[in-house]
Amino acid sequence: MSTHTRNITPTFLRQMKQMGKKIACLTVYDASFARILEESGVEVLLVGDSLGMVIQGYSSTLPVTMDSMVYHTSCVARGVQHSLLVADLPFLSYTTPAQAIESAGRLMAAGAHMVKLEGGIVLAEIVRCLSQWGIPVCAHLGLLPQSVHKLGGYRVQGRSAEQATEILDSAKKLEEAGADLLIVECVPALLGQQLAAVLKIPVIGIGAGPKCDGQVLVLYDLLGIALGKRPKFTKNFLSGNDGIQDAVLAFVAEVKASLFPGSDHSFS
Repeated sequence: MSTHTRNITPTFLRQMKQMGKKIACLTVYDASFARILEESGVEVLLVGDSLGMVIQGYSSTLPVTMDSMVYHTSCVARGVQHSLLVADLPFLSYTTPAQAIESAGRLMAAGAHMVKLEGGIVLAEIVRCLSQWGIPVCAHLGLLPQSVHKLGGYRVQGRSAEQATEILDSAKKLEEAGADLLIVECVPALLGQQLAAVLKIPVIGIGAGPKCDGQVLVLYDLLGIALGKRPKFTKNFLSGNDGIQDAVLAFVAEVKASLFPGSDHSFS
């Protein structure tokens, strides 16, 4: 039985932010794990294009197709009762408003409650169009895995004053355009704190410090399953816990108590 007694919606997440209650989010790619995560109190389940790396074995998220995202979203949806199900729009599936609406429509039809896209101010018009058509949107700033070649690798973003200002300005514009949620990845902890302070929508961090409104990890990182070097912002919650569900419960508890992430999982 799910620990949630009501459906998790964007409005409910905003209320959690207003009350100072932390939001727990994890990636998930199938129905069985979806059920475990929901039963453990995870409010937001993200069908991430990270599946290209942890499930399909690619070196980046770029090869992930719409068909793959639709398939895994439909699998996860069959294991969800109350959690908010967010699905990534894959690389080059939202280059125009018309394409974004078509792609988002496929994910929503597969069971997603919200779609996520990566990028800054340039995406404001696309976010506005999706919102006008009734499609909830999660924005993604900071390190953008779909732009890894443009960024020159998986590097911390927003360390310079210029970069930090650009990220803050982008966040404000995307919120104004109708974004309901923001994920910010691999930025200094102070910038994560500033984003959470200036935005009305919830800010969920991954490698963005402890002051965000919530935290997200790739499920496989939480379980200590890594195909390469473990990112600094991750933690193996399976170590010292008796099984997968206990590991997820430990993650949720540490997020709710502001114990994770600690300084050793954050960037200065």
